[in-house]
Amino acid sequence: MSVFLYNTLTGKKEEFKPLKTGEATVYTCGPTVYNYAHIGNLRAYVFADVLRRTLEYAGYKVKQVMNITDVGHLTSDADDGDDKMIKALKREGKPFTFEAMQEIARKYETAFKEDLRALNIEIPRDVPRASEHITEDIELARILLEKDVAYRTSDGIYFDISKYPEYGTRGGFKLGELKEGARVAVNAEKKNPRDFSLWKFSTTDLGWDFPPYGKGFPGWHIECSAMSRKYLGQPFDIHTGGIDHIPTHHQNEIAQSEAAYGLPLANYWMHNEHLNMGEAKMAKSD
Repeated sequence: MSVFLYNTLTGKKEEFKPLKTGEATVYTCGPTVYNYAHIGNLRAYVFADVLRRTLEYAGYKVKQVMNITDVGHLTSDADDGDDKMIKALKREGKPFTFEAMQEIARKYETAFKEDLRALNIEIPRDVPRASEHITEDIELARILLEKDVAYRTSDGIYFDISKYPEYGTRGGFKLGELKEGARVAVNAEKKNPRDFSLWKFSTTDLGWDFPPYGKGFPGWHIECSAMSRKYLGQPFDIHTGGIDHIPTHHQNEIAQSEAAYGLPLANYWMHNEHLNMGEAKMAKSD
């Protein structure tokens, strides 16, 4: 039975041809567990579940991995704003400790999984947590530094997109407009406004050591690259997520993974649309 997928990477509908006959590997961008999910968030997981069921119906053995981001996710897809987990600590009046951060993360991770079960979504076998894969993040960042594709500033380590000419050139991966001070914070030390963080130095006592560069947190984008490679290898078959991930998060995943290892990250990229409420997308404020 043939399966055809719309591949954002190429902008075309293509017949699915897995890397290994009879098997399909799928990575699904999971939630940042700093608050309850809303129904717009959950659309992405219905989408991924329908994809997995379709592949299984077609006779494939599916290995699906979905991450849980419990550290290192800034309030925008770029490099500005507070970390979402730090924001949750402030909101709930918790101390700035790892213990408090993990307490919040487990609370909302449990609620998220309850939501999935209520929607009859099968929870993937592998649901790795970002906080448990810092070693893999540091390894990837170190490779990029050694290859001179990354550089250090006073506030972190950044990927240099000028060293990756294919950035923003593929199929449906449109970059869109970018303005410093709006979508991306002004940072005079960055070589290019689109350069993105691999590691952000900590301004508090929280963080992990990245010798010899200093204590801090992984950038959001690097977590998915590191975990997908660990659990599925590189390349793997299909990467899923929301359309809001296309211009920044997934663009950056591809750049850092391919620059580090010289291989594609995933062969098919599939994205769900937003859930709209009238003429606007569903948001937590609604």
